[in-house]
Amino acid sequence: TVRKNWSAVLNEMYLIGTRAITLISLGGLFSGVILAIETGHNLEKFGATLMISRSVSYGMIRELGPAITGLLLAARTGAKNTSEIGAMQLSEQIDALSAFGLDPVEKLVVPRVIAALIMFLPLTMIADISGIIGGMLITKMTFHIDLSYFWNTAIHILEFKDIFVGTMKPIFFSFFIASIGCYYGLITKGGTNNLGKNAINSVVTSSIVVLLLDFIFTKVVWELM
Repeated sequence: TVRKNWSAVLNEMYLIGTRAITLISLGGLFSGVILAIETGHNLEKFGATLMISRSVSYGMIRELGPAITGLLLAARTGAKNTSEIGAMQLSEQIDALSAFGLDPVEKLVVPRVIAALIMFLPLTMIADISGIIGGMLITKMTFHIDLSYFWNTAIHILEFKDIFVGTMKPIFFSFFIASIGCYYGLITKGGTNNLGKNAINSVVTSSIVVLLLDFIFTKVVWELM
């Protein structure tokens, strides 16, 4: 299935992955900046500003990086999948595919899900690195912490469970976000008003699922690891 639709998978990888790099980078950057400012001013009261790097590193890798990426892509990718497939449903293109003996799920849904599974992890890593760099720069300017100390501490403090959580979350996020977006597109009926409603429902449902999965992963990992 993947081999037969590889060109469609590559196209979707470009649309939902490559074209989202700027959005994800900015989201990660400002998340890291805000995290560094908030934790920095609180730690400054105790003379512990050297701990900012640890807070930013843990926060971005474990939580904010995957969560921000998931929420941004739930809006961008979820709405895209719903609107595209929903428009094809309303214009009876999906019925035409079935009439020609082609499986709409194989042709339309699978490439989008595969592309999301491939691209969400690299995008999350971009958000993580952008956030740590943003936190590092604002910490240097605001709290006068050495850049090399911040970077070395932020990287070396990470343990296996931190990397594990940070890499597993986007894999699950990607599957559900892509699947939910495609599902709402396939059930679109009636007219463009329903298409708009389904696009909204897709984004809302995907965002809730991202937050729920984020909670489950965090809870399970802290309990088991």
